[in-house]
Amino acid sequence: MKITSSAFDDNQPIPSKYAYKSGNLCPPLTFFDVPKNAKSLALIVHDPDVPVGDYTHWILWDLDPKTGEISCDELPIGAVQGTNDFGNTHWDGPAPPNGTHRYVFALYSMDKKLDLPSSCVRPELEAAMLGHIQASAQLTGTYSV
Repeated sequence: MKITSSAFDDNQPIPSKYAYKSGNLCPPLTFFDVPKNAKSLALIVHDPDVPVGDYTHWILWDLDPKTGEISCDELPIGAVQGTNDFGNTHWDGPAPPNGTHRYVFALYSMDKKLDLPSSCVRPELEAAMLGHIQASAQLTGTYSV
């Protein structure tokens, strides 16, 4: 399985229009080689470089496994956005307090739909995913202040 973006390459800078204090647009994402027997996909976007741990910018689940791409203009039917660490249920882009941070877009293929409420936060999503992940892929972008 693979995840890419037309906005940035792996381990390369994310353009500022996708940053929290700029345009706060979600970058376009494309998925390839999803397992044929997948029942759903989940996506977790996080910043592992914050001083107090790991900051969640966006979580999505119950994406149709036939989903080939995502844009913030229109999320796939059936996809559920959970609550990020900003307290919102949508994409909130890079917002490092200082320096350069990494933003990991982690895609997971699941053997079932998760059927969680949008009030779900990342630890609850990860707990529900345990034992149901078939494959995973990640794309990492960087952002500097």
